[in-house]
Amino acid sequence: MTTTSRSKINIMFHTTPVNKPPTPNRTDKLSNFLSRHKHVLLYGFCLALLLFLLRWLELRFIIFDHSFEVYIASIALIFTALGIWLGLRLTRPKTKTVFVEKEVFTSSPVFVLDETQLAKSGLSRRELEVLQLMADGLSNQEIASRLFVSLSTVKTHAARVFEKMEVQRRTQAVQKAKNLHIIP
Repeated sequence: MTTTSRSKINIMFHTTPVNKPPTPNRTDKLSNFLSRHKHVLLYGFCLALLLFLLRWLELRFIIFDHSFEVYIASIALIFTALGIWLGLRLTRPKTKTVFVEKEVFTSSPVFVLDETQLAKSGLSRRELEVLQLMADGLSNQEIASRLFVSLSTVKTHAARVFEKMEVQRRTQAVQKAKNLHIIP
């Protein structure tokens, strides 16, 4: 019985609100960090200053010992930079190309199939479908899958379209069909 009373007490103890100390803000954290690590930061700064002084003295001795070479190298660097700048300046195009994109509204007339031209060309309805799908940019395999026929059937239709329209290539067939108002 005592164990159950203890667990009840523990539950009550954990559910009571606990007053939390206020969280320190950013400046308090920074000042706390600086005060704790003051000696480390001071030694690091002194070592960096000493290293900078030694490098500066070493550079001075190098310049005095090899002054002619240093002057030649500095003149070479200056002329190299000048040559690069002048080359970029002279090769820059004189005109600036500006691309302006504007929406152009055109009234597209409704396509009307010219039945007389279709009859003159002698194309069947299936060949006309193949020609339309060629104009849409589909490959023979894509045309075959769209029309549910085999690839060889599409090739046969394409060959007959070329023959009847008296052309050699797909682009020529599409262009001629558009000119004859057979396809849109």
